[in-house]
Formats: sequence, C-alpha cells, structure tokens
Amino acid sequence: MKPDLSIVCQNTEQLPEIAEKIVDFCKNETIWVFEGAMGAGKTTLIKAICKHLGVTDEVQSPTFAIVNEYKSSDKTIYHFDFYRLKSEQEAYDIGYEEYFYAPNAYCFVEWASKIKNLLPDRYVEIAIEVLGKEERKFYIEKKQTNL
Repeated sequence: MKPDLSIVCQNTEQLPEIAEKIVDFCKNETIWVFEGAMGAGKTTLIKAICKHLGVTDEVQSPTFAIVNEYKSSDKTIYHFDFYRLKSEQEAYDIGYEEYFYAPNAYCFVEWASKIKNLLPDRYVEIAIEVLGKEERKFYIEKKQTNL
C-alpha cells in the first residue's frame, strides 16, 4: 500500500525541515506511531518534531520511564517507549487511556507493536527505513481501522 506521504532525509541537518513537513501533515491527528528498527532514529525524529512544536525541555527516550511529558506552546506531548513492556496489561497499569484520550495532547508512541490491540481506531503511522549511515526514508500514513 502506498503511504500518504514519503520523505527522504539525507542527513540530520535536514530534520528541522522534515519535522515541519510531518507536523503540517499530521497536526490534526493526536496519536502518532513511530515504527522502525532499533537505532533507526525514532527518538531523533521525535526530538526534531518536539522542537518544531516549541518544546524547550530536553527530549529523551522514555525507555525506562515508559512515558515522558513535554509542554509545547499550546499542547502537551506524551512520548511513549513501549519497548520494555512484556504485556499489554503493563500499558493498562500505567493508565495509557488517560494519555491517549487526553484533551489538547499529542501522543508519540515508539514500539506500538507491543500494544497493537490498544491503539485507537485512528492514528498516524510514521515508519522509518534506514537507507544509509544518516540517510532515512519516512513513510507517513493516516490509519483508520473502524471502517
């Protein structure tokens, strides 16, 4: 299936421009799922997106905390890393629903495959393909599963 948008990134210097394109395309979606192999650049892309959204805090991978919270000028951003989850029950235990359905918030989700049955009917998926040392291709697709 053809993605709604695809973008090639030659190097990290291009990330601010790419982050702007992704935000423009995805801004009306609240759940953003980031897919890619370990080390593909999911957190690096999220850092660039957060910076574009006006986050001034340091954005870090929430691998051990599972979720980090950031404030932009007009939204709260919840950044999840579900890599360490052993079951979907652990997502229930942290109260994922309160985050996913919070008003005026974005949820950026890494390793969503660990909670695939808990994803809402509507979200945007940003898949990252590694093409070279710094080169990446981003495939952005709006998903709707309740059709």
